[in-house]
Amino acid sequence: MLNIILCGAPGSGKGTQSDFIVKKYGLQHLSTGDVLRAEIAKGSELGQQIDALISKGNLVPDEMMYGVIDNYLASLPADCKGTIFDGYPRTVAQAESLTELLRKYNMEAIMIDLMVDEQLLIQRLIERGKVSGRADDNLNTIRHRIAVYHNQTEPIAHYYLHNGNYEAVNGNHNMEDVFLQIERILNRVNH
Repeated sequence: MLNIILCGAPGSGKGTQSDFIVKKYGLQHLSTGDVLRAEIAKGSELGQQIDALISKGNLVPDEMMYGVIDNYLASLPADCKGTIFDGYPRTVAQAESLTELLRKYNMEAIMIDLMVDEQLLIQRLIERGKVSGRADDNLNTIRHRIAVYHNQTEPIAHYYLHNGNYEAVNGNHNMEDVFLQIERILNRVNH
């Protein structure tokens, strides 16, 4: 089973590359936001606890996220080819929990880190903002989001690098060339 933690700063192309990977490899796409909303929609006790937190603007604690991800993995179909984790893990503690949880199901994951020069990230996000009208695609917010990404994600990348399941991809190229790099990695690790 192929499990991927697709990582990259805002504007690195995670959404685009996730779509390409899902289409080519038939993987499930786990967006933590979608999973949390699904848990709330179930009306379960866990869903009610999550709803109480999110409705007040609070983050879901790691222990609760562990339960949500555990429920998700337990419900994967038998013929599942793997999962792309989107938005999780965000901390080293979450990465450690995910590794432990995957082991419970005899799985592991690799991190693919989309590395893009900061000036190119800013340029892409400003261009996206002109098209999408997203309020968070302005220069001050973009710089802040990139700084937060570096503070949160670099330790996670080091965690996966230390554990031998980290791959860096040069994301400065067009989306097709970036996907070719990802394909080479996935074809190598999936054999």
